[in-house]
Amino acid sequence: MSTVLLLAIDTSTTVRVAVARAADGSAGDAGDAGDAAWAPRVLARRVEVDARRHVELLVPAVAGVLEAAQVDRRDLTHVVVGTGPAPFTGLRVGVATAQVLAEALGIAVGGVSSLDAVAATAADEAARAGAPLHGELVAATDAKRREVHWARYAVDAAGEPRLLDGPHVGPPGAVPPVRVVGPGAALCRRDGDGADARALAADGLDPGVLAVLAARRIAASTPLGPAVPCYLRRPDARPLADPAP
Repeated sequence: MSTVLLLAIDTSTTVRVAVARAADGSAGDAGDAGDAAWAPRVLARRVEVDARRHVELLVPAVAGVLEAAQVDRRDLTHVVVGTGPAPFTGLRVGVATAQVLAEALGIAVGGVSSLDAVAATAADEAARAGAPLHGELVAATDAKRREVHWARYAVDAAGEPRLLDGPHVGPPGAVPPVRVVGPGAALCRRDGDGADARALAADGLDPGVLAVLAARRIAASTPLGPAVPCYLRRPDARPLADPAP
């Protein structure tokens, strides 16, 4: 397996960018994992918390994370983008930027569901806290209009979430009665959950986790999805009606 140097972008909520590197461990080039067969390592990550300035913040964030990782953009082998589901404008900025950057560099571009990355972020947080997740969970984000985007996952023995159902958009009451993680968890809170309980991945996906998730799929020869935004519903903006003659 040759080296992968991957840029991950997600603008499904705020601007999130990371760079990860992975290589064949047998060549002594697997970063922190050493003896792992193929171990992705996050070189740098950046999160810009401003849901209304995706256009202004994304390109500087990409430049900043490449500089922090000491990576020349011409050395990148892949660009991966979170494809939502999410509201229209912000998500479109990330997907379009990923497509243009990959085209300019002549490298592969692919998509990963942002909800997959939210679920994986929750699993990563739980593992680092010494309380690995087991069984089923729902990853949820705020879809506005008092609705959530959600998908249901099963977490395997290795702590990897596997998609069972979704993605969907709808009222919180439609979410299955299992553990909910992600920024939409507060909207799905039920009686008895505890008002002070903080959900895993409550701040959204970790862009480093998104990068690692994509790198693992590349290593397993699992095709990434298309770099196409998933909206699930039509945008709020509508074209003006043609004026009467």
